Amino acid sequence: MIHLISNYGKMIKFSHTIFALPFAGLAMILAILQTSIQASILYEKIFYIILCMITARSAAMGFNRVVDSEFDAKNPRTAMREIPAGSLSKKSVIIFILLSSLLFLFFSYCISLFCFLLSFPALFLILFYSYTKRFTYFCHFFLGIAIGIAPTAAYIAILDKIDLLPFLWTLGLTFHIAGFDILYSMADADFDTVNGLHSIPSRFGIKKAFWISRASHIVSFSVLLYAGIYAGLGLFYFVFLAITGILFIIEHSLVKENDLSKLPIAFFHINASISIVLFIGILID
Repeated sequence: MIHLISNYGKMIKFSHTIFALPFAGLAMILAILQTSIQASILYEKIFYIILCMITARSAAMGFNRVVDSEFDAKNPRTAMREIPAGSLSKKSVIIFILLSSLLFLFFSYCISLFCFLLSFPALFLILFYSYTKRFTYFCHFFLGIAIGIAPTAAYIAILDKIDLLPFLWTLGLTFHIAGFDILYSMADADFDTVNGLHSIPSRFGIKKAFWISRASHIVSFSVLLYAGIYAGLGLFYFVFLAITGILFIIEHSLVKENDLSKLPIAFFHINASISIVLFIGILID
């Protein structure tokens, strides 16, 4: 049982939840400052927000592994993923996706009727991403949006209303995610070209992809800067945002056109640090 749970955890890359969870957290903090609901209801909402994050991401990752299983089996980099390696059957993963999706819808309903109604288009969006690589090289930005809705969702869950502020965090996170996904997809540029899959590196080449990734992160940093100004945040946030800018620079210095060996470090360690640093900055502020 422990081995089976471990395989599901590896399949959905549970540890990578850290990319979006702090962004949901910072939007949640800003929303909490605007609400006067009693503490017990607030704690309950936070609990369900975390469960929604986990179940939605589990459904999305499981769905991605099922629809991409044939490509994963052909690609040496992904051939040892759980479905092509045989450690999980496609049927069991489909059941896992259905269960995760139903739990996500249920936990959304536990927050509010408004969140429940919004959970359907949200679920469609995060699942639909898995097909985008088949028809557009803008797939990186679809991924950015799919993950980027986390802060807006958390904000709505607390206040039960839509506002401009969380959309700024969503926009910043979208370009942040797209920028590093462009870098990460460089490892599969040749494979994508041969197998008719679309990505910016396979469409424009590695060199131009680097510049598009840099441009995405410049946009991300600019939006996050404006979001802090718009939200009326203080010195601590902007100090930590400056640290985030330095991390963006380090990330791009690690990955070079003729040396992609440090992609895993740039992908996980640096990007995880960026979301945590921003969360800490806004929490202290």
